[in-house]
Amino acid sequence: MEDSVDRHLARWRGKAPYDEQVEAIVTRMQMLVKHLRAAKEASVAGAGLQYFEYDTLHRLVAHGGSATPTELAEELMLSPAGMTGRLDTLESSGLVRRVRSTTDRRRVDIEITDKGHDLWTEAMSFQGDVETALISTLPPEDQTTLNTLLKHLLTQAESHPPTPH
Repeated sequence: MEDSVDRHLARWRGKAPYDEQVEAIVTRMQMLVKHLRAAKEASVAGAGLQYFEYDTLHRLVAHGGSATPTELAEELMLSPAGMTGRLDTLESSGLVRRVRSTTDRRRVDIEITDKGHDLWTEAMSFQGDVETALISTLPPEDQTTLNTLLKHLLTQAESHPPTPH
């Protein structure tokens, strides 16, 4: 059965200097990431969230439901002004609240609300269903093999960052 990568390889065969096997593997991984990203965005929208809202709520849940604006901005790679705007929007939607520290009046923590947590949970559930549907097309032993192979590739990539030639 032919896929989009087979057609991509056929278009470029003989026109560009690359190893076709490597190109096939890398391009298939890239295409799967695109499909998973689209599924994630659809899942988030299905829960009534915009992606930036989900992403911020996701970080808050990872922090146990509360974090400082600075922690969130660093993790989300946002400027302080960008983070403030995002938090203003989330707060006005009732998804987070700002809580002044009882020990340091200068410190403000951001807490996820029950409504925010419920919407995040719904989005995660939708996303999990989509991911499970995709991966379950492989038999369990192939899932294990794929996971092992991807882990090997990722550990190599993480331990040997690319250097310019």
